[in-house]
Amino acid sequence: MTKKNISEKNSVQRLEGLSGIANVCVFCGSGSGRDPAFVAGARILGQQLAETGIGLVYGGGSLGLMGEVAKSVLKHKGHVTGIIPSFLSEKEQMLREVDELIVTEDMHQRKRLMFERSDAFVALPGGIGTLEELVEQLTWAQLGRHNKPVVIANIAGYWDSLCALLDHMRAETFIRAGLNVPYTVVDNAEDILPAIAAAAPVVSKERTEVIERM
Repeated sequence: MTKKNISEKNSVQRLEGLSGIANVCVFCGSGSGRDPAFVAGARILGQQLAETGIGLVYGGGSLGLMGEVAKSVLKHKGHVTGIIPSFLSEKEQMLREVDELIVTEDMHQRKRLMFERSDAFVALPGGIGTLEELVEQLTWAQLGRHNKPVVIANIAGYWDSLCALLDHMRAETFIRAGLNVPYTVVDNAEDILPAIAAAAPVVSKERTEVIERM
């Protein structure tokens, strides 16, 4: 695990590493949270994705941080792919204005498509669903099933407890040498894409093996 606090000058330089990143999958809450910094961070990420020419892959809803990041990408003329299971289409009020809207039969199909269509993963603040999606990608990376960058956006310290738990697992040797969990933690939304760029050189240029069973 590495933690980045990247200056604006370094960010511009590191963005050169994004040439192989076509789409970024963003996991985040269908609520907005109490801290206004969460919404602000989602909007900043959406704008930067659009301005960098990177597509957004996300859960397809219009509510909370999910809606904020997607609407921000659309506002700044970027491309959005929403992937949502049919049973959540009304509950999370799927965003019909996206460029591509995929309605799946279940959560397993949704997660599979999100994985297949994405070159990197970002976790903004969110709830149990966000945590589950993030941990799944960390598990697959630990087991060598993919080497796509995973970034934890610790905006306003939201993921402090999770980061402490991961450190505790490492200290107790449940995360041990040879089974490292590769991820990057950033404190600011502006540092998300530079962190992906920094990790992108390790991404295989060949097609990543698709997980056959979720």
